[in-house]
Amino acid sequence: MPPYDKPQNQKPFKLRKSFATRKLEVDGIRSKFPNKIPVIIESYQREKYLPPLDKTKFLVPQELTMTQFVTIIRNRMALLPTQAFYLLINNTGLSSMSLTMAQMYRDHQDDDGFLYMTYASQEMFGFPGFDSGCNLALNGWVYCNP
Repeated sequence: MPPYDKPQNQKPFKLRKSFATRKLEVDGIRSKFPNKIPVIIESYQREKYLPPLDKTKFLVPQELTMTQFVTIIRNRMALLPTQAFYLLINNTGLSSMSLTMAQMYRDHQDDDGFLYMTYASQEMFGFPGFDSGCNLALNGWVYCNP
């Protein structure tokens, strides 16, 4: 898959809006839709191989599982089944795919009230040209496939 050009001026959501503005936005959304989870999804800063999402903010049913949510995002991005796709929580780690969005929100919501996720391709974890079946993850662990 060819690399995608990322817009040059695209700042992360937290840098585009003040904390107070983000907090007010979440408070308003949560009062209107108490059973929905406000999620911000952005691409990994150096992501080159996945297409950009058409929007950043998502309002997600709290009973939705991470597996279902990933499927929705993959479909929005029109990814091929062979394209690797990872959702990082708070730009630090992967979550269990069986957790509901309510569980994710309870454990990982930001102080402003949003749940932040970052999407990335496998190239983020691996070494370019390193073909041993092992990948280095953000947390420093090396994962190897049998």
